[in-house]
Amino acid sequence: MSTLKQQIEQLWQDSETIGTQIKTQEAFELVHSAVELLDNGQARVAEVAEDGQVIVHEWLKKAILLLFRVSKMQTIELGPFEFVDKLPLKSKYLEKGVRVVPGASARWGSFLEPGVIMMPSYVNIGARVGANTMVDTWATVGSCAQIGSNVHLSGGVGIGGVLEPPQASPVIIEDDVLIGSRCMVVEGARVGKGSVLAAGAILTKTIPVIDSETGEEISRGFIPAYSVAVGATRERKFSGGTFGLPCILVLRRLNEGERHDKAALNQILRSHGLAQ
Repeated sequence: MSTLKQQIEQLWQDSETIGTQIKTQEAFELVHSAVELLDNGQARVAEVAEDGQVIVHEWLKKAILLLFRVSKMQTIELGPFEFVDKLPLKSKYLEKGVRVVPGASARWGSFLEPGVIMMPSYVNIGARVGANTMVDTWATVGSCAQIGSNVHLSGGVGIGGVLEPPQASPVIIEDDVLIGSRCMVVEGARVGKGSVLAAGAILTKTIPVIDSETGEEISRGFIPAYSVAVGATRERKFSGGTFGLPCILVLRRLNEGERHDKAALNQILRSHGLAQ
């Protein structure tokens, strides 16, 4: 893999100076070899290290960007449906142990672990979806997003794609997370293991995450593990008046495994007047 990495890096450098060189058959095969590693799960765009820091494998992002340069538009026919794109869709879901409901699609170059369920939804290239995760109706998983195992992306959730620049960290949703309906998690934001993000919240890399007990800012764009969090606002004064700017409010920290107790979660939200 190290040799392939060096070749992709060189190809990327060449493409930045003399772009015509990337149209060769050799370039095409190199790029496809790299993206195939993503498609079959042998490699991933990003991961969380033991120290909690996110490691981005830039060369794989560069391979994806190069793929669009070396590929040509083509017609894809699936039954009565027709698509026109540069990339094929994934296939052979049954042998992969993945359930895909009609109306759902995943692009080649994404990886779905066994047990994934896709309702009518979409997973883009470079994304990785962990085992037994539900991608619910009209949820979208953007390019290079990393979704953990036993996650529930509820209806209409938007997980943003972060493909450019290559060094930018993608959105990361860790294991055992519940993302509520119509939430937006974008711009390289991150949700820690076992957390719950209530419906309708918006989380970007710059939005402050605040502890409701102390009022202190915990982080920017990162919800700590085993948190119950909701979308909120905080007042800020401007020359034109006082306005509420978005933030994420952590209502409570959970014990490991508590996320799966829906009654307990409802009680937490109800105590803050948030239960539906």
